[in-house]
Amino acid sequence: MRELSVMKQAAREAGTILLEMQGKIVAREKGPADLVTEADVAAQHCIQRVLEAEFPDYGFLGEESDSAGGTVSESCRWVVDPIDGTTNYVHGFDNYSVSIALQQEAVVAGVIFDPVHNRMYSASLGGGAFLNDVPIRTSDVGSLDKALVAASFPPGVQREAVEVKHFVEVLVKCQALRRLGSAALNLCYVAEGKLDAYWATSLKIWDAAAGLLVVTEAGGSMSNIEGGPVNLAKPRLIVASTDSLLKEMVDTLALVTE
Repeated sequence: MRELSVMKQAAREAGTILLEMQGKIVAREKGPADLVTEADVAAQHCIQRVLEAEFPDYGFLGEESDSAGGTVSESCRWVVDPIDGTTNYVHGFDNYSVSIALQQEAVVAGVIFDPVHNRMYSASLGGGAFLNDVPIRTSDVGSLDKALVAASFPPGVQREAVEVKHFVEVLVKCQALRRLGSAALNLCYVAEGKLDAYWATSLKIWDAAAGLLVVTEAGGSMSNIEGGPVNLAKPRLIVASTDSLLKEMVDTLALVTE
């Protein structure tokens, strides 16, 4: 699809900006422990310019502006996170990405670009998932004791928070547990079989829209934390390589009460 090609172009151009600006930026807080940088803003402006030049009638929903340009109607809009993993970016930790999704009620296309390692993940609805144009699939791991798992926490999580209890509960049951700092890349790592499962409780639509399409098109399973459908507007989600691992993750998190 033509949109997917333009999305890749926009992601690559934004990635070039991020690489050029890393180490030269000033960060400011937009909330407790939540950083935004000049690079976020510059990358989003670049993405919007590229997309709007080809598709001027599409709406645009970006993390750094919420609604910039056109309408934010779900009937046809871009959903953009210019840096997914801003804290990693600020600290020079090379695990961050550019995420762009096309939503037409459902998400129909998504790209996630890791500029440091030149890794372009992409998917279209019904068209499969790819890494640098090579098809990818999830692992076949079906049980938590054999699974490498990742988690995302909200900024400023407290010691008594349910997220910490979830973390401990999974930690003692899985093979290993990671907290890597980029939700979009975590989803892609499940899609390509590097990770076997991932869960998060406080994502925004721009964190998850593209990545969820990539992981499901790669054969992965997903649900909300309680095992029901994912609400993309407020994603509290689990993704896993297999249905059996997803069920075990849901059951494990259900052991924790707030």
